[in-house]
Amino acid sequence: MSDDSGLWLLAAGPASATALYWALYRYYRNTDKSHAFERETLVEAKPVTGSDRQIDTIIGTQETRIRGDNVRAYRNRVMRDSS
Repeated sequence: MSDDSGLWLLAAGPASATALYWALYRYYRNTDKSHAFERETLVEAKPVTGSDRQIDTIIGTQETRIRGDNVRAYRNRVMRDSS
């Protein structure tokens, strides 16, 4: 048996790895079949509706904690089933 006959087997490894990578890339990425939202979708803009009404103003913080917090009462934070 000649030494040159095994050369094709040596070249088949990288070639088949490249083919497998390309096939998986095309299968999962399918960029030729993807939807181009920016080009294929018509978006019609409508005028903005609503109003801007000021509800409250907080200029600075006077208290270091939020009233009614339960940070330190961790057992009260967890809702337990009474069954």
